[in-house]
Amino acid sequence: MPDIPRFSTALAEWCACMMYCLILPGGIRGKKMAAWSALFLFVLTAFLVMTDDVSRLLWLPCMLAAFASMFAFIRYIGRQNLINAVYYTMRAIILAEFAASLEWQLHFFFFGTPVLTPALFCLSIVHMLIVYAAVFSAAAFVEKSIGGEGAAQSYGTQDALAAALVAAGTFAFSNLSFLMHNTPFSATVDRDIFMVRTLADLGGLMILYAFQSRTGKLQAERELERIQTVMASQYENYRNYQESIDLINFKYHDLKHQLAGLRSTADPKQRSDALEAMEKELEEYRPEQQTGSLVLDAILAGKTAQCKKNGISLTCVADGSLLSFMHVSDVCSIFGNALDNAIEYTSLLDDPHKRMIHMKVAGKKNFLFIEISNYCENEIPLRDGMPYSTGRDGRIHGYGVKSMQYAVRKYGGTIQYAHEGKHLFVLRILIPMQPK
Repeated sequence: MPDIPRFSTALAEWCACMMYCLILPGGIRGKKMAAWSALFLFVLTAFLVMTDDVSRLLWLPCMLAAFASMFAFIRYIGRQNLINAVYYTMRAIILAEFAASLEWQLHFFFFGTPVLTPALFCLSIVHMLIVYAAVFSAAAFVEKSIGGEGAAQSYGTQDALAAALVAAGTFAFSNLSFLMHNTPFSATVDRDIFMVRTLADLGGLMILYAFQSRTGKLQAERELERIQTVMASQYENYRNYQESIDLINFKYHDLKHQLAGLRSTADPKQRSDALEAMEKELEEYRPEQQTGSLVLDAILAGKTAQCKKNGISLTCVADGSLLSFMHVSDVCSIFGNALDNAIEYTSLLDDPHKRMIHMKVAGKKNFLFIEISNYCENEIPLRDGMPYSTGRDGRIHGYGVKSMQYAVRKYGGTIQYAHEGKHLFVLRILIPMQPK
């Protein structure tokens, strides 16, 4: 049995890279992806075919060069950071090795010889495409099953190092019989060599899948804890706002009565003017929002104070009674995080006339409609329709957005961000109305 044809190996490596780039969110899509992927397939195939007859001494550097090209493709097309790109490249390498080895074994089982007539050669190409389609379709299904949306997880250096060690060990053991024959682990019969190779690659693949499953669960648990922390923080803010509102309302009504008593007994005009000045000052503490939801009123009171401090104009048209079916913590999470994000961005605008935020809460047929918009000078980066931060606080900012998603999806709703016009950034939430 001769070694696997290099064009078959190149196709397997290309398919593995394409599979990961397609299942990972946020990557390049459309014509640009098609053009780059076609170029990558051509270059990879040409390189492997041209280096088919190199010596054993140069074989490993050539394979490392091919793996480096896989890494570059996944990082650029998949839009992955350095660590994530290393992690997924290691998995793509072992998956490609397994697919190529399995297909070649099946090729010899069905065709028996590498020398084929034109008709059998065409049939062998169809056979290769069928095997690759089955292997990579199954792999994509498993990836989505164990990763879910977490196919877009962020991995650490230890995760990438562990994947690299597993991949290196698997690759070394699966190719040991091809490079060295006089070892306790080397096979001597051709079919045994390929069987060891296929089983070694399958074993490495299973180890990586098990590692991915465990890592995904741990990340999901940590992410849920952080989301709950963000939600708890927003709820605590609401309680502080509510206490402040209760105190202001008490002082407001108490002083209103005192002013009325003083006005009725005051004779000097100067005292009357002072009382009028006090009354005007009290107007600044009059509750501004009465939406029909005490929770939303408290949140708006706190956010309004932040807006005044930063010179932001916050306008609101809201029917808070529509929120009655939602839990307090979910209302806090949605409106608290959404307004925090809008305030954080607009407070950085140099022109005070552009610091504007508008919020709308209304009913549309049988849906609760929430819209929050703000002026936007520079385009905010979106990944799969969701904003992400490139600053140091990216993780914290990201969990605020995720906590909103969690709360909205809890009620079967959808959340969408979009740029409209030249300078408008809009958040829209649609939730089916439910019994209280």
